[in-house]
Amino acid sequence: MTDTPDRILRLKTVLERTGLSRSTMYRKMQNGTFPRNLQISMRCTGWRESAVNEWIRNPIFYEAKGHSA
Repeated sequence: MTDTPDRILRLKTVLERTGLSRSTMYRKMQNGTFPRNLQISMRCTGWRESAVNEWIRNPIFYEAKGHSA
């Protein structure tokens, strides 16, 4: 286990790392097949790096925790 805190990634970085389009990523979030974003401030959201990395490792079988379709 590391002592490094989980980084928050912004939209541009998430799209670059995953290779997804913005619309595909948001559709997958709706379906529970991509990590949910976090509200950082009033007009700013981000994604936990660990969740994005987990999706990258296994995108076919990823299921967002606590999602009910």
